[in-house]
Amino acid sequence: MLKHIQPSLVLGILLAGSSALSAAETISPITHEALWLMKQVGAPAPSPDGRWVIVPVTEPAYDEKDEVSDLWLVPGDGSAPPRRFTTAKSKESSPAWSPDSRQIAFTAKRDGDDAAQIYVIAIDGGEARRLTQLALGARAPLWSPDGQSIAFQAPMHRDATNDADNKRIADERKQAKSKVRAYDGFPVRRWDKWLEDVQTRLFVMPADGTSAPRDLLGGTALLQLPGYRGAFGEGAGEDLQPAWTPDSRSLVFTATTNLDAAAYAEVLYQLYEVAVAGGEPWPLTGGDLSHQRATFSPDGKLLAFTTSAVKEHYYSISRLGIAAWPWDGSTRAVAPAFDRSVGGLAFSADSGTIHFTAEEAGRVRVWSAPARGGEARLAVDAPQGVWLSISVPEKAATPLLFANWEAAHSPAETYRVDVATGRRTRLTSFNVEAVAKIDWAPLREFWFTNKLGRAIHSYLALPPAFDESKQYPLLVLMHGGHAGMWRDSITRRWNYHLLAQPGYVVLLTDYVGSTGYGQQFTRDILGDPLRGPADDINAAADEAIRRFPFIDGTRQAAAGASYGGHLANWMEATTTRYKCLISHAGLVSLYSQWATSDVIYHRERMMGGPFWEITAAWLDQSPSTYAKHFQTPMLLTIGENDFRVPLNNVLEMWSLLQRQRVPSRLLVWPDENHWILKGENSRVFYREIHEWLARWLGEAP
Repeated sequence: MLKHIQPSLVLGILLAGSSALSAAETISPITHEALWLMKQVGAPAPSPDGRWVIVPVTEPAYDEKDEVSDLWLVPGDGSAPPRRFTTAKSKESSPAWSPDSRQIAFTAKRDGDDAAQIYVIAIDGGEARRLTQLALGARAPLWSPDGQSIAFQAPMHRDATNDADNKRIADERKQAKSKVRAYDGFPVRRWDKWLEDVQTRLFVMPADGTSAPRDLLGGTALLQLPGYRGAFGEGAGEDLQPAWTPDSRSLVFTATTNLDAAAYAEVLYQLYEVAVAGGEPWPLTGGDLSHQRATFSPDGKLLAFTTSAVKEHYYSISRLGIAAWPWDGSTRAVAPAFDRSVGGLAFSADSGTIHFTAEEAGRVRVWSAPARGGEARLAVDAPQGVWLSISVPEKAATPLLFANWEAAHSPAETYRVDVATGRRTRLTSFNVEAVAKIDWAPLREFWFTNKLGRAIHSYLALPPAFDESKQYPLLVLMHGGHAGMWRDSITRRWNYHLLAQPGYVVLLTDYVGSTGYGQQFTRDILGDPLRGPADDINAAADEAIRRFPFIDGTRQAAAGASYGGHLANWMEATTTRYKCLISHAGLVSLYSQWATSDVIYHRERMMGGPFWEITAAWLDQSPSTYAKHFQTPMLLTIGENDFRVPLNNVLEMWSLLQRQRVPSRLLVWPDENHWILKGENSRVFYREIHEWLARWLGEAP
């Protein structure tokens, strides 16, 4: 495993292969256009033999219909640059290799398709052939180990027995004169969609397309349970996370059967197995732990997965579990002492090691652990940035993995990592030329100890043409989550360098409750959702002002979204240190947020009980309780389709500000959800933020 970082490799990663042009002559401040039009490099998919890597690349546009998303092919050894492998007008995604490394299945919506379908194309070229033509589409293809079949996921109405039935029900809903929604249980909404009776099902079909897809879950008793659903990701749709068993006779997938209890219990996910030949799925796991993301070892003898004890506690990290295959019902922990939440995972080609990503103090590193027992050790590090989307070719001759690396000053590119030596080879350079023209610096970081003795980590983003001898206003940026952290990575929604661009220093603090610092650090927010985190953020601002003379402590502002928006509203209620505040999707009342959000039960677990039992505690940490103190000028923003922090929360805050005659401005996007995702809306969002800051902080240097 990697024991040290070679200086030349560090330099190569930090510069991302940029040319040695004169910085003084070529660089300029980042603009919204430069950020928005950066190519987006997706998760690399190496061929089983490791000779090739398919990389999905999106070329953004301000009008979504003008975006291009193609698959690119690059040699796994980096011996040649990537070449565009697909060129259709449609967006291609989810590439999956055949076991013989000769074909690629992918998802696309092409001419004649009413919805995205599954296509297959040979590696040596030719036209892609469509495998599916389902009424509501198909996605996420997955080849069987024997190469004879392809599994995929597709949406189906609960009562539909076949695709024709599915189309009939969908057409009837569209033509119905009344569009009423009726519910008998919770939840009724998710992120920005009302939940309907459409479920994600698992299908299998021959890879040569000689017969129609077969619905493996249709008609089963599992599907009829009112609490049945696949796994829900943050802002994403339903995912069954399927994995083929080594004998190609069945699939293991993730599902819950208690989503209908989400108003009063934690939702638990379990692993199920279903035979390709048909029949009722049967549970592999159960009990009080959640189990997800089944992954088989290349030799077919082990099944890895993640576990989380969410039923036991308000927050629990995601841990690694392992079981022998064929399944005998016994499981054991991998790296049980590892105190970080496991992200992506992949077996080594020899099946002896599990590689996985995990957050740590603003970075995402790659760790390894012996598959049959032992503790984790650092496998792939970098002095900055994050490693994401790791994948290991199952039949590679040497130990290697492929992953994307990015940092706040360097958009994602795909790398090959030779695990034994630590040698990294950058395979793509889609953004290198554009990045070389931007005046942005790597994030700085510092630690301090708060009044409770906790070590608190912060980043600083510096403005363009930064001059250490000048003084700059401070923008304190508060992350959402709370169970998240500020990453040294690129983000469109609150881009550190674009916020700093007019001449601000941006402070990014991981307050108590953040992830990446151990399970207990995240749990210490219990019963104290706003005051404790705000204290850490204000103390970090004090420390930054003390340490760095280039920060003008007389001109401070604070901003945040989601949980960060909650904190911005709390700052309005509890301090006058900031010249102005910005809150996107922030709550003003803990009760109102509990009562209207699409997820609710974890909020009362955080507080130690429901509102009606400990009313004083809920009111004590609701910004609305302290509305008589509101006086800091405030910009409020919200997407009208936000069901995570619904519109009424921001309207309540707006009413209180107006009632108290506080200078304030309200922005409501009718076509956005919890995030501002559309290009022109984003452009306005940043412009409004910069204008608000300039109004109240004065001219930047």
